[in-house]
Amino acid sequence: MKKSSKEMLDLLNQAIAREIQVSIQYMWQHVLWKGVKGYAVKDGFRNIAIEEMKHAEIIAERLNYLGGIPTTKPAPIFVGDSLSEQLENDVKAEVEAIDMYKKIIDLAKKEHDDVTEELFRKILTDEEDHHDTFTTLLEEV
Repeated sequence: MKKSSKEMLDLLNQAIAREIQVSIQYMWQHVLWKGVKGYAVKDGFRNIAIEEMKHAEIIAERLNYLGGIPTTKPAPIFVGDSLSEQLENDVKAEVEAIDMYKKIIDLAKKEHDDVTEELFRKILTDEEDHHDTFTTLLEEV
């Protein structure tokens, strides 16, 4: 088994913390929705929260395989007090994820880690879809 760099292991743990963060953030937004507009998006929050938790799981499995110890601590959670604030927080979180995952893909290429590269290409597709969803919803609020 090829050894990953400390930088890669650290980035994977940051990715796990981020995925746990948004999983909780989006699920709480689903639970705390208010009003007609909130009703219209509550299931979207829930579905994306579940996708994000699945991302945390597969990243943790990869990190464990590479010899790292997956974190159990989320990055800071920002639920928001209004639907527009929630969506603004969510757009920001997805932009941060997209940037981080592109960095992980580049590092995986550099380290000749095809599996991690492919894994994050798939996750990146989901994150771009989440970003599109939240950005579109924000336009309607």
